[in-house]
Amino acid sequence: MREIVFDTETTGLDPKTGDRMVEIGCVEMVNLVPTGNTYHAYYNPERDMPAGAEAVHGLSSAFLSDKPLFRDTFHELLEFIGDAPLVAHNAGFDFGFLNAELTLIEREPICMSRMIDTVQIAKKRHPGAKLSLDALCTRYGIDRSHRVKHGALLDAELLAQVYVELKGGRQIGLELAAEASVVSITEEVTAVRKAPEGPRREPRPHMPTAEELERHRKFMSGIDNALWG
Repeated sequence: MREIVFDTETTGLDPKTGDRMVEIGCVEMVNLVPTGNTYHAYYNPERDMPAGAEAVHGLSSAFLSDKPLFRDTFHELLEFIGDAPLVAHNAGFDFGFLNAELTLIEREPICMSRMIDTVQIAKKRHPGAKLSLDALCTRYGIDRSHRVKHGALLDAELLAQVYVELKGGRQIGLELAAEASVVSITEEVTAVRKAPEGPRREPRPHMPTAEELERHRKFMSGIDNALWG
């Protein structure tokens, strides 16, 4: 199954108050394995960058001033994600900004039924635990030492690793290995049970003869204080 893990960076917390998406990073996965295909883009938000937001992701108004507008390159993003399910951490936030940008250019929003929220999955697997991306990376031993500031593609790549762990992690590989072992053993047993080629010999008799039974009876009667007596 093809899935897209993605993350966004924005000018703030709420697109309804004029905040805009300034970066998106996407990682393609097939059957929970990253394919190496990614999509990454910066966008000119057509507004200033609040100091608080810049402190989080380090994207300044000056840096974004020469970047394309979302309306000019959105088709590349939509082509990359296709109709795949979209995985994000606190996915309602990222979906909200992505759909707000699509609405601004009068394009159809992405259906929320495609949303997979790793926060909700983590809540079920680790109730009461910290659920931030940093906390989950620490829990699963995922290296995030290069994450000095938030970055959409970097965070999507880290989230892809977290998502695999949330879905079973190394046990997925163990299950596949077990299935392979079962197939191998079955093939070996089948090979052993395969009837040999060539002429078939008549079965040899295995029932004792009357003479053998009489010799056995005499032998047994000569044993004193037998345990089975």
